[in-house]
Amino acid sequence: MKILALEKEFAGKTTEDFQKYSEAEAMHVWNLYKSEKIREIYFRGDQKSAVIILECKDIEEAKEVLSTLPLVKNKLIDFDIIPLIPYPGFERLFKKK
Repeated sequence: MKILALEKEFAGKTTEDFQKYSEAEAMHVWNLYKSEKIREIYFRGDQKSAVIILECKDIEEAKEVLSTLPLVKNKLIDFDIIPLIPYPGFERLFKKK
């Protein structure tokens, strides 16, 4: 299942709070990317927060994967998790009339 995860920062955190874990976070994301749990990762253009596409069997697995990130473990960020399904609208183009 393809899952969209939108990062949200907890209030009151400083740049220094994030810098403590930035290298460990990058390494962990890289390992999740190599394991194909994280398929794509971006930063939003309008704010400094991550947008991640995961490939997991369900939402629970996605939550487990994201909970292993150093920034999540240290309560700096969390994620809104959105399950995705294929767009069904193209079927309208091929309906028999």
